[in-house]
Amino acid sequence: MCAMRVFTKSLHSSFHAKICKPYLTLNFITHQHHNQYQTRRNLIFDTSASEFVKLHRLTGPDSGIVEISLDRPEVRNAVGKEMLRGLSHAFELINQNSYANVAIISSSVPGVFCAGADLKERRAMSQSEAKTFVNSIRSTFSFLEVVCVPTIAVIEGVALGGGLELALACDIRICGENAVMGLPETGLAIIPAAGGSQRLPRLVGKAIAKDIIFTGRKIDGKEALSLGLVNYCVPAGEAYSKALAVARDINQKGPVAIRMAKKAINEGVETDLTSALVLEEDYYDHVLNTKDRLEGLAAFAEKRKPRYTGE
Repeated sequence: MCAMRVFTKSLHSSFHAKICKPYLTLNFITHQHHNQYQTRRNLIFDTSASEFVKLHRLTGPDSGIVEISLDRPEVRNAVGKEMLRGLSHAFELINQNSYANVAIISSSVPGVFCAGADLKERRAMSQSEAKTFVNSIRSTFSFLEVVCVPTIAVIEGVALGGGLELALACDIRICGENAVMGLPETGLAIIPAAGGSQRLPRLVGKAIAKDIIFTGRKIDGKEALSLGLVNYCVPAGEAYSKALAVARDINQKGPVAIRMAKKAINEGVETDLTSALVLEEDYYDHVLNTKDRLEGLAAFAEKRKPRYTGE
């Protein structure tokens, strides 16, 4: 697993090496979600190569939560070269910066999370170009899977093909009841090749994954929950609110502990139990000498909320 992560990192780094540098903005945005939450968000960057992906850092009591927003309404957030550059860069920034404790990936386009690949753009590619591009999507989503902080996909409306594969690479998936999910690639005489053929059976089992991929059928939110494809299914329009509540819960925990727990789970499930328990011991050692562990014990004894610093 560790070797795979290094390899994925190498692929990912080489893929976005030519990406344009981000620029900072001083704009602050007040954002209201379903009249339940009000928070301030600092727009961290846009990429001059892609206006389709926005990365915001929440402030105030929500400091530590970051949001990646997909915004390509004219093609229902279809993933083309420019959007992939933006996603790649956003994942790198989250992974490199200590201010991030949890990330939410959502859409600013009503009725759609991500409709999949940009097939119009794909038609203009040669066979070798298509192969290179699909490999880049796969490596980018593989990097997302091992980003050091928990990631939450917010699925309202359509998440098909590469859109569902993006969500599958996240740690937690939350959908509205109106969500429509599926991997329809076999209808185009191809297979899910951005991780879908591997991550889906690991979530729902081999037999169910074969049914979904062979038939290309669509799944609604309630069925997705019953299959274990998503963690939560809520009334339509409430997926973001639920995601923010989950993110806030995670954000209150020890940051180092959350990162080590993610590593232990991700790497442990890919090996035998004996080896996985060795990994668990190793990652527990990482938290044993932290100031946050002592703070947690002190807060428990003093019957107060802990004040974690990530140290």
